Amino acid sequence: MDTPIRIYTGGMAQTNAYLIGDNDNCILIDAPEGVASWLAQEKASPKALLLTHQHYDHVEGTAELAATGVPVYAHSPYSRELTLEQLLEQSGMPLKVTPYQVDQLLKNQQTVDIGDWSFELAYVPGHAPDSLAFFLGDLAFSGDTLFAGSVGRPDLPGGDMDLLIQSIRDHLLSRGDQLSIHPGHGPVTSIGQERASNPYLQ
Repeated sequence: MDTPIRIYTGGMAQTNAYLIGDNDNCILIDAPEGVASWLAQEKASPKALLLTHQHYDHVEGTAELAATGVPVYAHSPYSRELTLEQLLEQSGMPLKVTPYQVDQLLKNQQTVDIGDWSFELAYVPGHAPDSLAFFLGDLAFSGDTLFAGSVGRPDLPGGDMDLLIQSIRDHLLSRGDQLSIHPGHGPVTSIGQERASNPYLQ
């Protein structure tokens, strides 16, 4: 049976969040601005929020969800460096993310089990130092690691292009062409499509 997935896109960077499962048994991946209002419209109460990384556009809705009791899972604790608040302030473009508590750190795990859900995960640095990819069968939630026709930018703090491409090869391409990629921005794609046409992977 297919896993139900709903997509919310919000915030100034048009960031994707993914709601996996039915309203009474669902998991949210990433929390862009406005996601709490969307969840209320959907009448969905996630059992957990999984963060692919903590750049501001993926976490602006996190504190609001955490305040309602949704546990937050991420690679690292919240910091102004990870959210890019520090960088933006130094660049004269201050941006405020309401701080939040990460309830479960995912630094050294290969799976995360929440209720009936069991996700595989991989540490995929290169775009951000805390980047994770989550896998559910042939579904991958890759954050800003791999996009349709592109890859995540490596020029932000902790970024590294060689490391990014290595992460993609080791943890995404290696899973086969049938893997469906649900990225942090833009449309859903597949490893088969990206292997054939993504200029960064040739």
